[in-house]
Amino acid sequence: MTPIQETIINKKTNNTPIWLMRQAGRYLPEFREIRKVNPNFINLCLNENLSSEITLQPLKRFELDAAIIFSDILMLPHGLNQKVEFKKNHGPQLGPLNLDQISKIDEIDFIEKLYPIYKSIKKVSENNLIKNKNLIGFVGAPWTLLVYMINKQSPKKKLIKDFFKDEFLINRILIILEKFLKLHIDHQIKNGATIIQIFDSWAGLLEEKDLPNYVYIPTLSLVEYVRSLGIPVICFPRGVKNYKNYCDIVKPDAVNIDYDVNPISICKEINIPVQGGLDPKVLLTDIENLKKQALKYLNTFKDHPYIFNLGHGVLPETKPDMVDYLVKMVNDY
Repeated sequence: MTPIQETIINKKTNNTPIWLMRQAGRYLPEFREIRKVNPNFINLCLNENLSSEITLQPLKRFELDAAIIFSDILMLPHGLNQKVEFKKNHGPQLGPLNLDQISKIDEIDFIEKLYPIYKSIKKVSENNLIKNKNLIGFVGAPWTLLVYMINKQSPKKKLIKDFFKDEFLINRILIILEKFLKLHIDHQIKNGATIIQIFDSWAGLLEEKDLPNYVYIPTLSLVEYVRSLGIPVICFPRGVKNYKNYCDIVKPDAVNIDYDVNPISICKEINIPVQGGLDPKVLLTDIENLKKQALKYLNTFKDHPYIFNLGHGVLPETKPDMVDYLVKMVNDY
């Protein structure tokens, strides 16, 4: 059993495992070399040779306990034939949402469109670097994908004015998303993913009263599905005010916390394994501060099943040396 599975399944606390969200990517010079000659991000995610190489890059540098497949949550709308492109300094831009077209998508066409992702997972799973480590597959939560598909870009602080206007559209998309997310999860697991993480990046945009319809119920359905396939599932409901409520209702095997929550109260309130929390901006400071902030999490969770991670992804400006220091420090703790 891998260190992460020990923590999640056996609730074992000695030797804190570590991996980082966005550990494969923008801050690594070897990734930038690839990116320079592959400007189209979607095509890069669909290049099984390059995406598997990128996935393994951080494992060649650091003693991490998992690889997370180099992909994106927006590969799902891409698989549903909604145009997705990533513009430099603008983030993702999505094309018009055609409900008729999306409703007619065939499962075989969807799988074919995303097939290189599954081949990439298979390639990574067969690599020696992944021995005794986990390979994490992932999806966006239904709510977060709905936000992108209707908003057509990152909402930053708020949704477009008429976001909730068309209830029929919203409910139809949620039903379609549930079906294809399960398909996407299933194919990741079949090809070697040993853990699934569900990213709900925009859960924090909702008021408490709207969480059951848009976050709790749709995500619970995915969590139960992953569990039925015998694989642990980690949820990251970024920005939710009440993590305890979320865990009580959605029942993930582990929960990733963001950097705006107090780890001490999380440790008291939540009895499932916890992952993450460290502000990625701490990696832009100095060794002393990094050590102090990382120790805050390590000490808080020393008697609680805990996986070290960040409260969001590694920032592009991060120096690999700082990541190296953090990984060694957690491994020596």
